[in-house]
Amino acid sequence: MKRMPLAVAAAVAATLALAGCSGGGTPSPSDGGGAEGPDALNIGNFLDVTSWDPSLADIGFDGPYLSAVYDALIALDADGTPIPSLATKWTVADDDLSIDLDIRTDAVFSDGTPVDADAVVASLEYLKAGARSGEAYVNAKGFEKVDDDTVRIALTQRDDTILYLMGLGRSYVMSPASIEAGTLGSDPVGSGPYVLDSDTSVAGAEYHFTKTEDHWDAKTYPFAELAIYPITDATARHNAMLSGQINVQYGDVANLDQAEQQGWNTAQRVSGWAGLVITDHTGAKSEPLGTLEVRQALNYAFDGAAVLAAVGSGAGVATNQVFPDGGDINDPDLNDAYAFNMDKAKELLADAGYPDGFDISMPMSPIFEMWKPSAEQALNELGITVTWDNMQMPDYQLNAPNYPMFISFLAMDGNDVATVSRQLTSVQWFNPEPDYAKNEVIAPLVEKVQTERGDAQTAAIKELNEALVDQAWWSVWYQANNIYYTAPGIQLQPVVGMMFPTLRYITQG
Repeated sequence: MKRMPLAVAAAVAATLALAGCSGGGTPSPSDGGGAEGPDALNIGNFLDVTSWDPSLADIGFDGPYLSAVYDALIALDADGTPIPSLATKWTVADDDLSIDLDIRTDAVFSDGTPVDADAVVASLEYLKAGARSGEAYVNAKGFEKVDDDTVRIALTQRDDTILYLMGLGRSYVMSPASIEAGTLGSDPVGSGPYVLDSDTSVAGAEYHFTKTEDHWDAKTYPFAELAIYPITDATARHNAMLSGQINVQYGDVANLDQAEQQGWNTAQRVSGWAGLVITDHTGAKSEPLGTLEVRQALNYAFDGAAVLAAVGSGAGVATNQVFPDGGDINDPDLNDAYAFNMDKAKELLADAGYPDGFDISMPMSPIFEMWKPSAEQALNELGITVTWDNMQMPDYQLNAPNYPMFISFLAMDGNDVATVSRQLTSVQWFNPEPDYAKNEVIAPLVEKVQTERGDAQTAAIKELNEALVDQAWWSVWYQANNIYYTAPGIQLQPVVGMMFPTLRYITQG
């Protein structure tokens, strides 16, 4: 399934937040709009809610909004491991073709109806049919009520990512009546820790919530009052926090020093990678890219640390891997595999039969202009002449994958198998025709990942990661951090895969 919205959000966030640039004219919080006191949580988010309907919502920045009004069947811990929520436990069948979810019996929708097995089945069927939420259920054959508190997910094949994707934001349970009425987009009805207050909320500017009485998981959501403000402009968002209108914000790296002076808590974690996405590893679109030495030359030609310093103010880590830095698969020793060496890059290009370089066309969008100078410098020095085709971001998303390579910023996942799927094997907006199966090195390693289990699978993914680096599958420059600032007494835990984490990761303390 395509993952366009999150990729767009990641690119926008990287280019605006990491560069300290200003975005559009999203309204700032109204004076006095946020509740005051240690029990009030006032969030300055980077983007407005995509949709209150979980089937249409994005994962990226929608987390705080949706997790306020809906409970998920499955959540994630900080490292991307699925943990219980409305589903207290689950059992995967020995043949891997079904998953039984035990549903808690003490949750109630805000319309007063119970969260039961029938409601869960209705929500899962709705999510599977969803334009965006359906990405989690591509291998789901159907859903059935086994008994009053058990729901079975039938699968067409083994699926090592479904529980992770459900926990990432694709298993919110909705009132069946609201699903039937088609009103979730304007009037969300869930069983979450808060209820949207439509009377005091202003779409696109500020959203206020009323705390749910006797919520089954009240300890996870300690704040008595909640408000969320979408503020795209980094300066306006920062000023709102300086004035006390918000006490949590999606941060700008340029404000790190001032955040420290203010006594704010700072949380950082890698969120996505920047570099050249290579869509053609066979030479079908651009003959040179089908040659390993050419792709390796592209890796040697870029100084990732320098690009990170120039574009991202150093907020991240220079690496040539797509598995998140600090995770089980990412190997820091591999980051030296393509230490910046232009002479080596030119030598490899000559060995491949292109001593004078070659010509190539690449797309360009205003969002990626900040990376263009670094790309031009490296490619020009290699003798690679680029014809830039300028287009706006929506067209970029549609057209970039038709080019043999292009600049992008792609969100990462906290789950290793999901990383293999989303970055390499499954159809995505940036990878519409995966060609890994045509590579005699990569293909058998992917098959090994898909068949092994447990520690053996982890070992297989590590082997695949090393091979992807050796095969120069991408030209990765760096992984960028997401940064969050919170006022004293509030802590935020970043989660890889969520541009802004859900409310369970924002706590008092």
